[in-house]
Parts: sequence; structure tokens; C-alpha cells
Amino acid sequence: MVALVPAEQPGDERGAFLNFVEAQRAALRRSLLGLTEEQAASRPSASELSLSGLVKHVAEVELTWLRLAQQQPNERQRSQETWGEAFRLVDDETIPGVLAFWEDVAKQTEAFVRSVPSLDDTFPLPPAPWFPKDGRVSVRWMLLHLVQEMGRHAGHADVVRESLDGKGSFDLIAEENGAA
Repeated sequence: MVALVPAEQPGDERGAFLNFVEAQRAALRRSLLGLTEEQAASRPSASELSLSGLVKHVAEVELTWLRLAQQQPNERQRSQETWGEAFRLVDDETIPGVLAFWEDVAKQTEAFVRSVPSLDDTFPLPPAPWFPKDGRVSVRWMLLHLVQEMGRHAGHADVVRESLDGKGSFDLIAEENGAA
């Protein structure tokens, strides 16, 4: 996404990471500007991804990493049977509801990151074939991973949105700023 990430206060590494995470969140939220629920749920490209599904997925991924770092149970833990529901709105879910959920997760992430004694603090990775046995990562790694995860999906969102109505990221930034 082409948008300036605000500079942190000198020496505020946490603020810098959080600003980059927020820039990616904003890119994903922006991809929904002016769309109906139906448009946001559509899959106009070769991908099976929709904009509303991407936003829901990324919100849940952020919650998953936050709960892992906090070493607390994840209230939205997915099973193999419910994995596909992470990529689409189901039942009475709406875009405003998913965005409100994500906003709450974002506030929790910031509070946690600002409260940990050090970004070098580590937590265990869950058992998975793609993680090393007994692996651990730092809070700093988690923040970088969130930037990576959200950045990849913000790119997906760009392609899906352009496939929907031709609007690219510059168009959406202008629209968001009232210059469209």
C-alpha cells in the first residue's frame, strides 16, 4: 500500500512497529470504502478471496497472535472444520461488526505491546508442522509477522478491489481523504 507511515517519536521502537501494523490495517479497511456487503463478499478475481473475508481473516489472525503472546486461550480459535469460515462472513456477521471486532483487537494489541517489559520477551509457538518443535518467538517478531501477514493480504485486497471497480490504492486514499 502506498501511504506514508507516520514516524515514531525518536527511540520509540514499539510506536514504530505499531504504526506499521496500523498502516496495513488501514489499507485493508480502505479496500472496503463505498462497497455494499454484497460487493465486499464477491470474488471478482481468479482468487477465492473476498474483501470482507480478508478483513475478517486478518482480524482473527491478529487475535490469534495476540493470544499466543499473552499465553491466553483464543476465544475465536478455528478448527479444521471451521477454518473456511475465517475467510467469509457467516450467519449474522456484517462488515461493521467485523470492523468493530478488529478495532477492539487492535486496541488490545497496542495495550499489550506497550505493557510488555521488553519486545525481546518470548512466547511459545503452537505445535504445527511449519513451526520448529518447542519454538519460541519474541513480541518484536510477532509485530513484524503481523506487518508481513497484513501486507500480503492488503496486496490481495488491492487486486480484488481493482477487479471489482477499477479503484486502486491511490484512488481509495484520495476518496478516504475527501479528494475524490
